[in-house]
Amino acid sequence: MSEERRARALEVLLAFSKLGVSSFGGPIAHIGYFREEFVVRRRWLDEHAYADLVGLCQFLPGPASSQVGFSLGLMRAGYLGGLAAWTGFTLPSAIALVLFAHGASALQGSLGTGLLHGLKLVAVAIVAQAVWGMARTLCPDRERATIAMVATLVILISASSGAQILAIALGGVAGLWLCRAAPQAPTGHVSVPVSRPVGLAALAIFLLLLVALPVWRNLGASQGLALFEAFYRSGALVFGGGHVVLPLLREAVVAPGWVSDDVFLAGYGAAQAVPGPLFTFAAYLGAVVTPQPHGSVGAALSLVAIFLPGMLALMGTLPFWDAFRRRVSAQAIMRGVNAAVVGLLGAALYHPVWTSSVETPADFGLALVGFVLLNVWRAPPLLVVVIGALGGVALAQLRA
Repeated sequence: MSEERRARALEVLLAFSKLGVSSFGGPIAHIGYFREEFVVRRRWLDEHAYADLVGLCQFLPGPASSQVGFSLGLMRAGYLGGLAAWTGFTLPSAIALVLFAHGASALQGSLGTGLLHGLKLVAVAIVAQAVWGMARTLCPDRERATIAMVATLVILISASSGAQILAIALGGVAGLWLCRAAPQAPTGHVSVPVSRPVGLAALAIFLLLLVALPVWRNLGASQGLALFEAFYRSGALVFGGGHVVLPLLREAVVAPGWVSDDVFLAGYGAAQAVPGPLFTFAAYLGAVVTPQPHGSVGAALSLVAIFLPGMLALMGTLPFWDAFRRRVSAQAIMRGVNAAVVGLLGAALYHPVWTSSVETPADFGLALVGFVLLNVWRAPPLLVVVIGALGGVALAQLRA
């Protein structure tokens, strides 16, 4: 491995570690954080390539924001860069949740409630910034603005993962019909160090594990394999990531009696108070399951299992993605998909980000401060997170 590649991998690790301790707000907010850090500030890729990447990850099973982050690391520094991106973004919240599982104090009282509420208002500002920036670039005409509007309406009518896939698919069809005459987008080459044979092998492993693991489990495999299968299945069957995975996880660990409902919900509450991907909730569950392996071993096993299918599906698709997106018809499709992604972000800005966060005029004011700091003053997201958290605590004290 070259010295330059190792240096780039370290750069990726440091960049994503910073995001791993500051990226609050769920997968849609994470996409906003990534855009600001790697498109606007570092310029690792352009707006169109980034939007195409987001559109791809929304189509695939698994945690969409983590897949976007893994892809960015992969493009920057190869396989080691992908691993560095996943490690830096995932481990901070996973470690925090395992500590909570081992008895670390959870956020309680007005102080904890205010802190959590302030972080939710930061998410409002982050998502609003992402919608504003991407809409200006990706919806510059009536056709694409209309596609974004329709996608927003589809998501607002039904916020299920199936509706998200439908909205993006409809955007692609509408783009093929309406956006062929648009000027060619200056996309540039998205370089991925994954060969087509490796991609096909990744897809084969993804499908093999999805089919074979339940068979091995039913044949009386070890509890460790049963735990791995439960979390692998959850990661493989959810699209878009985030809160959509929660019903699957509950079915995987509460239904067989491994975790009680009270313990499950306590961990879910703690997961809202940590940055990074919500899929790290699996580390908490792996640590608290009743049968062995549990503790740190169960946490590590569950964490790897829930992320693995999404990463395999991503690696299996990336080698074919760039060639596809360069065709004239494919570019028209992607213009529609990109507009639909903006609509998806717009719908998420309203629900659940806005509806679960902005309850009073003071809440709106704090979210507005964060938006102006990000969009006008170009303040670093970590600073906005700190200001939002402190503001949330102050508002909670005023209400007490």
